[in-house]
Amino acid sequence: MKTSPVSGRQVSAVSVDSSPRRRQPVSSSAAYVAPFGVYIGLLAVERFIPLPVPELHAIRLVAVAAVIALVSWPILGLRPSAPWASIGVGIAVFLIWIGPDLVFGYRHHWLFENPVTGKAASALPPPLRNDGFFLPIRLITTAAVVPIVEELFWRGWLMRWILDSRDFLKIPLGTWRPLSFWLVAILFASEHGPYWEVGLLAGVVYNWWIIRTKCLADCILAHAVTNAILAAYVLAAGQWQYWL
Repeated sequence: MKTSPVSGRQVSAVSVDSSPRRRQPVSSSAAYVAPFGVYIGLLAVERFIPLPVPELHAIRLVAVAAVIALVSWPILGLRPSAPWASIGVGIAVFLIWIGPDLVFGYRHHWLFENPVTGKAASALPPPLRNDGFFLPIRLITTAAVVPIVEELFWRGWLMRWILDSRDFLKIPLGTWRPLSFWLVAILFASEHGPYWEVGLLAGVVYNWWIIRTKCLADCILAHAVTNAILAAYVLAAGQWQYWL
């Protein structure tokens, strides 16, 4: 609160700062978008870099972690409001992810494997499946870094930016609007290739969870639990197709 020099009355600083003419500083969006951009950018160019796969993964892990630490850390809260429930949500999404393959076995249908989505098969060379240097890097990336990167982008930024691209921070986390809810869920599904249908369901669950909790840390935790259990399942059961 501050005092008006004309009337002497107290006025809200928020009401002054929230002018519809004000554009959000680029750095505000960067905190949510930069880690995702760096992660996707490195994925896109790695095929052109003449380095072994483990080294490429290590570079990506270090680069994205550095961006999170330097750019996103000031806005990154890691204290969930409902930790046990978030863990339960993460377990539920894991079951959603593997359930269709266990029960129905339709993954190789053309709706899921085609020139657009790709094949449900791991591109990981067999020697790396027991590599003591590569596997810890992949596990840390999957279970710790990816949940932060994706939740910052999808539910921390895009769900709000769709509703107000000029000043997305005016939109509270977890604001329900059909357009942003379903567009983010569909786009989230699209990045999961032949697993797009379970990706869509996962996106719906994570979107619902941010609406329910209003806390990004809860979605990060749920996402981390899903990825960690899926990674354990990949290693224990040899289901490498889940690591595309």
